[in-house]
Amino acid sequence: MSGAPHETGGGGASGAVDPLARRVSPYSFRQKVMRVLWMVVGQPVMRMTFHNWYGMRWWWVRLFGARLGPGVRLRPTVKIEQPWNLTIGENSFVGDHVILYCLGPVTIGKNVSVSQYAHLCAGSHDYRRPDLPLLRPPVTIEDDVWVAADAFIGPGVTVGRGAVIGARASVFKDLQGGKVYGGEPARALRDRTSWAPDRGESDV
Repeated sequence: MSGAPHETGGGGASGAVDPLARRVSPYSFRQKVMRVLWMVVGQPVMRMTFHNWYGMRWWWVRLFGARLGPGVRLRPTVKIEQPWNLTIGENSFVGDHVILYCLGPVTIGKNVSVSQYAHLCAGSHDYRRPDLPLLRPPVTIEDDVWVAADAFIGPGVTVGRGAVIGARASVFKDLQGGKVYGGEPARALRDRTSWAPDRGESDV
């Protein structure tokens, strides 16, 4: 989170920032229209699809700008914000009730499993400014990763290839690949000995 305090007017002689001053939207008119279309048409239609209609959801989310590789499977209850900021590599799976909060770019690699209720969050605010301007740091999940149930991956985080993020873990900084992590904040628990990065093997 960065940025010096920004005067928005109304501060008087002291130069203080008025937190109630009018805020300028970070979105263009076209982006606002796309967000409305996705909210009222895109996401509801996805939610109403039958559970194994993976091909239909793959096509539908791509129609709204997502970049999905072959074999990507999305469950119908996946919650996506701004799918045009989403990239998923081939043969990856995203489970029920996962939140992909793509205010900034969210990139998921190949052969990745994101389990139910996980939350990938590419959006924050600069807390050092009273107007709390929007920040959109990217989230990157490299190939062969398993993000287990209810885990949280925070803004600006890269999870290295072959890592396992344990259930309900919270990740706020980059994690090295080939290890198993758990806890809040997440910490390395052990090496992922069943995964060999030189051969690209994975048990995910």
